[in-house]
Amino acid sequence: MKESFGDVRVRLLADTNTSGTSAAVTSASVTNALAASAERDPDALPLTVKGRLAGEVSIPPGGPPQLRAALANQLSIGLENARLYAELSTLFRQYLSPDVAAALLADPSQAALGGQVVEVTAVFADLRGFTTFSEAVDPPAIVEMLNRYYAVAVPCILDNGGTVIQFVGDALLALFNAPARQPDHAARAVRAALAMQEAVRLVAQDHPDWPRFRVGANTGPALVGNIGSESLRGFNAMGDAVNVAARLQSIAQPGQVVIGDATREALGDQVQAELIGDLEVAGRRQKVRAWVVQGLR
Repeated sequence: MKESFGDVRVRLLADTNTSGTSAAVTSASVTNALAASAERDPDALPLTVKGRLAGEVSIPPGGPPQLRAALANQLSIGLENARLYAELSTLFRQYLSPDVAAALLADPSQAALGGQVVEVTAVFADLRGFTTFSEAVDPPAIVEMLNRYYAVAVPCILDNGGTVIQFVGDALLALFNAPARQPDHAARAVRAALAMQEAVRLVAQDHPDWPRFRVGANTGPALVGNIGSESLRGFNAMGDAVNVAARLQSIAQPGQVVIGDATREALGDQVQAELIGDLEVAGRRQKVRAWVVQGLR
């Protein structure tokens, strides 16, 4: 660009948000701020983002005016693209777990159907007594409760490197060791589950009528990837390890974290746990040994 136009100077307004979220900054206020600057170039061309003045570009005199205008237009398009990318990134991260969103933005081909078998630790959580509670209150009260709970539960998972796979009403499924690899995924999962139970307990103190989460976690191989159709798909995990995690969650008491034997073995001396026993699981030949977690060392 320097070879074609010389020393080009681009000045962006400091309080202009290229994401388009700063609606309070009007074109008039931007123009006044630029005009008040001692470095204001009277021949500068405007740069706009989403129809709002975002700055200016100073191009040395000379050359066809059409090229100068074309450069200013291309720079404005670049700013607009940056705004759109920021909005897309934010939207992805609101509907997908951050690790999944980052992977798709970096490499869209990862959205292809299919997956791979990976050892994971799956965490299932749901609310014991949710159906009874739902019968007694209005839908807005149900949504308020779920949002309050998820607002404290989700950070516990993300802060420990987990991936939230889905919300299904009052139930939540999270994975550790996928898509990002974590050698200590079992410890991360149990630490997140304990933190989630404590965070939910604090919320429930002011709402004794609200049901409480019960949590199950299990470690083992699962098919992790994009499952669905060409027109609609989702990042998910399937396999015996995930099914067992759901079963362990179903036998847990409110406030408890119950883990499978594979998770217990992966944690070794790190975990304090009490044996529940060997449980029958519908459709599964082998019994599942279950433990109630009392703490992590």
